[in-house]
Amino acid sequence: MQTANKPGTIVDVQGQQDERQVAIDKVGVKDVTYPMILRTRDGKTQTTTAKINMYVALPHHQKGTHMSRFLEVLNDHQSEPLTPDRIPEVTKAIRDRLNAETAHFEASFTYFMCKKAPVTEMAGLMDYEVTFECERNGSDETSSFIIGVAAPATSLCPCSKEISEYGAHNQRCRISARVKFDGMLWVEDLIEILESAASSPVYAVLKRPDEKYVTEAAYDNPKFVEDIIRDLALSLDGDDRITWYEIDSENFESIHSHNAYAQITRDKSES
Repeated sequence: MQTANKPGTIVDVQGQQDERQVAIDKVGVKDVTYPMILRTRDGKTQTTTAKINMYVALPHHQKGTHMSRFLEVLNDHQSEPLTPDRIPEVTKAIRDRLNAETAHFEASFTYFMCKKAPVTEMAGLMDYEVTFECERNGSDETSSFIIGVAAPATSLCPCSKEISEYGAHNQRCRISARVKFDGMLWVEDLIEILESAASSPVYAVLKRPDEKYVTEAAYDNPKFVEDIIRDLALSLDGDDRITWYEIDSENFESIHSHNAYAQITRDKSES
């Protein structure tokens, strides 16, 4: 039974008891637009705008979480750039401020990398989808941190090449990976690993000599979606920094009305 409030006080509805006995895995705020500063592999920095999600686990006995506190935590840290190495610190602050067992922080943003054409070496900016995910549990002073990258590339069909008298159908593909790692892993490192699994990378700027090179390189390196995902898995298996991965590839078919897809998840600690 709820007691009367003292004069001048405001009811804390979220903090009240809930009788349904149903715990919630994640509750919080989504799509918070916020600036981030990233260090790049060449020693420079890059400013971007991220979409941020912040959640906590809610116990079965608590009616609701305090949504405003997520934004309080985020803005408490605005005196310094929100860089990736500070994300575990922010995640811990969310857990502590909301008195939660588990806290989650997710940031998704566009990352730009300067990439030279293969023959003329003309430079152009390529854009990639990147995510950072962090989870902090209980009194554990370590965090689970995941980097995710999605990269466009080219795939050329081995079957089409084999059965056609000339040419072969190819298509754009989207290769993505979410990885846990030890040590230092740059976004650029993961981008290059993803692109190396395709028939050919794609580029922002291509002149005719570059187009000739890319077209012929893909023709000489045909891959099914299964080939892409297996080659990517072998590359990540051979990288001692990677401890866990979830990878997929989707080929946007050029002569079919459907797409081809493949996915692999592996925890290397279990092998």
